[in-house]
Amino acid sequence: MEEKDRSQRAASAHLGPYERYGPYGEADMERYVTEPDKRPGRTAFQRDRARVLHSAALRRLAGKTQVVDPGVNSAAVIDTSPRTRLTHSLECAQVGRELGAALGCDPDLVETACLAHDLGHPPFGHNGELVLAEFAEDCGGFEGNAQSLRLLTRIEPKKFVPDPAGDTLVSVGLNLTRAALDAATKYPWARGGHPTTPGSPKFGAYEDDLPVFGWLRKDAPDGRQCFEAQVMDWADDVAYSVHDVEDGLQAGHIDPGALTSAAERAEVFGCAAARYVPPGTDPAELAAALDRLLDQPWWPHGYDGTALAQARLKDAASQLIGRFCLAAESATRERYGTGRLTRYRAELVVPREQRLECAVLKAVADRYVMQRAAQAKRRAEQRVVIGELAQRLLERAPEGLDPQFRGIFDAAPDDRARRRAVVDQIASLTDAAATALHARLHA
Repeated sequence: MEEKDRSQRAASAHLGPYERYGPYGEADMERYVTEPDKRPGRTAFQRDRARVLHSAALRRLAGKTQVVDPGVNSAAVIDTSPRTRLTHSLECAQVGRELGAALGCDPDLVETACLAHDLGHPPFGHNGELVLAEFAEDCGGFEGNAQSLRLLTRIEPKKFVPDPAGDTLVSVGLNLTRAALDAATKYPWARGGHPTTPGSPKFGAYEDDLPVFGWLRKDAPDGRQCFEAQVMDWADDVAYSVHDVEDGLQAGHIDPGALTSAAERAEVFGCAAARYVPPGTDPAELAAALDRLLDQPWWPHGYDGTALAQARLKDAASQLIGRFCLAAESATRERYGTGRLTRYRAELVVPREQRLECAVLKAVADRYVMQRAAQAKRRAEQRVVIGELAQRLLERAPEGLDPQFRGIFDAAPDDRARRRAVVDQIASLTDAAATALHARLHA
């Protein structure tokens, strides 16, 4: 028996830290601050999912626009209530949960990551993100994904603990498990630490949050997403590429017939090349990707807003999601077999054909929805709102700050930390709240 135990320990010594515990081990389910379960019988990841689902940050996503603004639909079609960041996150969670479960991930863990992936988005989405990045340059920059981590581990009030350096209590946010925080981290590196492109504006942690970032990335390979984060990332791409086109068609901004025009196709492919595919991608590959979709029997070649047209469009969206997810599931299983794929045991394999099809859909929404003249004017106005709001809040703070952020501002040790408190306040606002606060401070 002793000889058998020695053999098992020797074999275990050659395994990585996550291989020793089975699919999910004690390290994965550890929380930054230990706390007892209120109701025995729940898994650690079910608790994580519940904490995100009940958070104020998730509810606020209902007031943040996805692509099509509510109420701007064409008069020729009925009001179809286009997606917000909240509905996008819910749909992403459904896609990610089922794909993750099919590959052996804990479904609650993947759903938690999907629900949390957009929590840090500021008012007006990426448009607001650009302005805040410039405003926050002197205090560590701004990035929506890094803001999500900050929100999960610091800003969202759920768990407070004594400050080791003083007599006050400090927030540890939702105090999620290590695996949940890692799964929600789309860019697992700090500012300037992109593994292949150091100048990339994408990063997942601010300098202020490196202690908790280091904790959640314990024993993880540098710069590599865990498997659950890869599933979340693909579910996000699938959900927004498909649904942005669906919303664009329903709002009357996208004419399916335009996708057969050589000139219009060139515009779409140019947009895809500029933003959504690797440099040097052959335009012929993009044309083939679009043609594969147009050739499907369920592709919506027209849309007039009737009930039948709505049903056909909904079926097309369902077919596209199934196409993209089944392709990833099949390719990943072909490489890794039938076992449970979790944490750092595998990489999600998405066939190039489906990645290009997804990219073309993004480009279609970009070309016909985001590049509309009215949208360009609206984005310019939104940038003014965020820029002026940031400057005025900084000048007049703590006036204008909510009690939560007023407390952070008052306790800040220096100007850098005070500027970050202002950034945190603005990032938490909905589109309407940012507009109203801007108007009030400029009255």
